[in-house]
Amino acid sequence: MGWRHQLCVTDEGWLYLAVILDLYSRRVIGWSIADNLRAEMAVAALEMAILQRRLQPTNGSLTHHSDRGVQYASKLYQGKLAAYQMKCSMSRKGNCWDNAVVESFFHTLKTEHLSFFKFETRTQARQTIFEWIEVFYNRQRRHSTLGYLSPVQFEDLKKEAQAA
Repeated sequence: MGWRHQLCVTDEGWLYLAVILDLYSRRVIGWSIADNLRAEMAVAALEMAILQRRLQPTNGSLTHHSDRGVQYASKLYQGKLAAYQMKCSMSRKGNCWDNAVVESFFHTLKTEHLSFFKFETRTQARQTIFEWIEVFYNRQRRHSTLGYLSPVQFEDLKKEAQAA
């Protein structure tokens, strides 16, 4: 699932974040931050997710959901989805409920983390967002939908169960 969002303002200007969430585990598997909403930012998040999951073309078995942002509808982004044979699903116009999991992620990021900071530079903001996603959210933050495990703990538990 992909998403673009005005993330935070710094003394240097706005920052935007694109994330790819695994809906099964709620883990952020790809993300990218930029000072603009161009398609390259969204593609960078998608490419991180592809590397993270070691994806090969999927014969249409994976569905990628996003809002209707121009970067997700771009030839560049759609071409990357097509190269990996991912089905493209987009939210209905003006319906935020279609992307509720990602909306919840951004709400959590803003209320549990970003609301406590005032950033002078984009570099400061990028660093704290990196730490929040990679150190806290994926590895420590518990989710009621995952039996109060973190996304990484949930994935590890499922791998152990499959190996047994």
